[in-house]
Amino acid sequence: MDGAEEMAGERPTADLRVSPAVLIPAAELAWRFSRSSGPGGQNVNTTDSRVELVFDLAASAALPPVLQARALRRLQGKLVDGTIVIAASEHRSQWQNRVAAQRRLVELLQEALQPPPPPRRPTKPTRGSKERRLAAKKQRSAIKGQRSGRVQLPED
Repeated sequence: MDGAEEMAGERPTADLRVSPAVLIPAAELAWRFSRSSGPGGQNVNTTDSRVELVFDLAASAALPPVLQARALRRLQGKLVDGTIVIAASEHRSQWQNRVAAQRRLVELLQEALQPPPPPRRPTKPTRGSKERRLAAKKQRSAIKGQRSGRVQLPED
């Protein structure tokens, strides 16, 4: 079970467990609420159900420096002054939107904190694949050569 599934039933005001080694304290998360658009009838006019979760990644003490640098580098295009802002307004209830925003933050950070893939080792094509490629080229060349039948112009 990953961190997003574990966290689903927790209170939105609790600390966030991103991985076994990384726990974001609730004090580092900032919440903003506003009115949401979309379905909800008259309720939508009175309830601040849209949620914005703000996490200052650059100033966070919850991440080790190596992981923090990796996350900052990978999330460079999504950061605004070193902070991650996640908006959730797909549910009618503020509570569900808070849980959804937390889940998205956890998934985003888990993806950003993954270790880099191992470097690719360059390989050479096998002798068989070279021979098959050359045979296919010769066959294609023969087919195209047959198309240009020499047309003899009648001599007067």
